[in-house]
Amino acid sequence: MGHNCFMIIRGILFSLFAAGTLWADDSQGIRSAAEQQARLVAAGQQGDISVEADPVDSSNLPSCNRLEAYTPPNTRSIGRIHVGIRCIEGANWNILVPVRISVIAEYITTRRALIAGRTLQAGDLNRQRGDLGRLPAGTVLSPEQAVGKVLRNSVGAGQPLRSNQLQAPLVVRQGQNVRVVSQGPGFAVKADGKAINNAASGELVRVRMPTGKTVSGIAQEDGSILLQN
Repeated sequence: MGHNCFMIIRGILFSLFAAGTLWADDSQGIRSAAEQQARLVAAGQQGDISVEADPVDSSNLPSCNRLEAYTPPNTRSIGRIHVGIRCIEGANWNILVPVRISVIAEYITTRRALIAGRTLQAGDLNRQRGDLGRLPAGTVLSPEQAVGKVLRNSVGAGQPLRSNQLQAPLVVRQGQNVRVVSQGPGFAVKADGKAINNAASGELVRVRMPTGKTVSGIAQEDGSILLQN
């Protein structure tokens, strides 16, 4: 009987945590609420997740029977964040608790110094393991995200690689003669023109036709331009 009562009480407490609401009257209760909310925020991260709230001084807070945890708008899901804790029964106060979300996982660094414009190969990259929360936003997590991409800027050896440093390889270059294709139900018309701008596959290209007219289309893998109808 005693064991069953314990299990019931534990289930009630768990339900309160899951809803972001719990009963508490001390600093540890506030920290626990903040950490539980941070775990919900980080739930989509891939890796070993841990959370730790900063110590809370509740000595100046009126006694509270029930707390509610919430996530402020535009909160990141990793690294140093703030979780809101407000009293919804017994008092009326609202505080922000600093919490660190650590996610230990693999990420990609450069094996050697690399210059801008280089097309990345597997041999240019290293796998490392560490806390993603302490790395720049957009750090590349797997070689597949980088191999075949072109560096926008030079990167030193051993640096974490970021997605905003990469671009798809160009299939069309400014001034290049290109084949322009217009397609519709039962027909395809082709003509030649000159590209006005660089483009990777899937990007918009402006093309000057021999008549002087300028048209726009989408760059294809083979370097042709598919007109937008």
